[in-house]
Amino acid sequence: MFRDWLVSRLNAMNQSRVLAPDLARGMMLAFIALANAVLYLYDRPYGPRQHVIEHDMLDRVVSVLNVVLVEIRGYPMFAALFAYGVVQMLRRHPKQVLRRRFRWMIVFGFVHAVVLFPADILGLYGVMGFVLLAVVRWRDRALLTAAAWWLVVVAVVQGIVYSTPAHTSQRSFFWSFAIDDPLAALAWHPLEWVMSPFGILGVGSAMLVGVWAARRGVLEDPTSHQALLKRTAVVGITAAVLGGLPMGLAVGGFWHPGSTAVLWAASAVHSVTGVAGGLGYAALIGLIAAKAPRGRIVDALRACGERSLSCYLFQSVVFVALLMPYTFGLGGVLGSAEVALVAVGTWLVSVLLADQVRRRGKRGPAEVVLRRLTYRR
Repeated sequence: MFRDWLVSRLNAMNQSRVLAPDLARGMMLAFIALANAVLYLYDRPYGPRQHVIEHDMLDRVVSVLNVVLVEIRGYPMFAALFAYGVVQMLRRHPKQVLRRRFRWMIVFGFVHAVVLFPADILGLYGVMGFVLLAVVRWRDRALLTAAAWWLVVVAVVQGIVYSTPAHTSQRSFFWSFAIDDPLAALAWHPLEWVMSPFGILGVGSAMLVGVWAARRGVLEDPTSHQALLKRTAVVGITAAVLGGLPMGLAVGGFWHPGSTAVLWAASAVHSVTGVAGGLGYAALIGLIAAKAPRGRIVDALRACGERSLSCYLFQSVVFVALLMPYTFGLGGVLGSAEVALVAVGTWLVSVLLADQVRRRGKRGPAEVVLRRLTYRR
């Protein structure tokens, strides 16, 4: 009896949740998996953006697609949705509750980075949560102006960070992914975690735009904002593709920048247009959510989005188990196309597991822990 009541209660709560953010998170976790899995490839020469240099044509093509469509595109979309959710939570909870949540997110991120994945973004989102609380009352013009100026910082810093040599045997960052001694690798994780935000600075601009969108309820009522969502989707995704193509061709070995300055420019454009792409993806999924018929696939993707923290951590567990040098070591033998299959397969398994948890009327385990620590009950 109690279980039936709990399932019905959670189902009723799900019906009241906005579909678009959960659906977007569920779908974009596939992009997060694809972007992160590439970091685990090692024991070969590295090229631009620290991708391993591939010789097989399929691997080269997959590398191009990964850079153009995925890398530095998924995290800005998550950042915009995170900010959107913070604005919604502020309507229901006092700031001290959110501050407690953000502190625990930083703790979660630190543990995740030290034990599993040093490129963790949970801690960064926790820090940005405090920034959001400080700017949430800014006027719209101030938010958008700050977002635009921050892109200048993104272009300069990330242009430098990702201007890695065209051919080198040494990693330029995330050195622990190629170390076969687990203790030595783990010792690098705290430093790598502190450095990782410099590679995804664009999330700052995306978060500010997310606050702006939340004020207008763009995702709560996508039907009434179709024109805005269509423009954002078309312009954002087009900019991401065109802006990411030079760096993608360089990574795939189809184009060789003539100088470091040209490589920096390609990297800077790729990073800035990644923010536009992330917002474009969010807008596209908002349009899909407005018209998507409810069914098993939509429900499963939504379940994954509702449990995105658990599914994100699940990806790290699988990747470490399969790809690291001190486990099965597949990162030293798989190509870009094969590791992409591992990433998509891991994401699909997480979707199926999230859907099974939904059917049982339960939240994700990580979400349960974070809620208990946040609300103290």
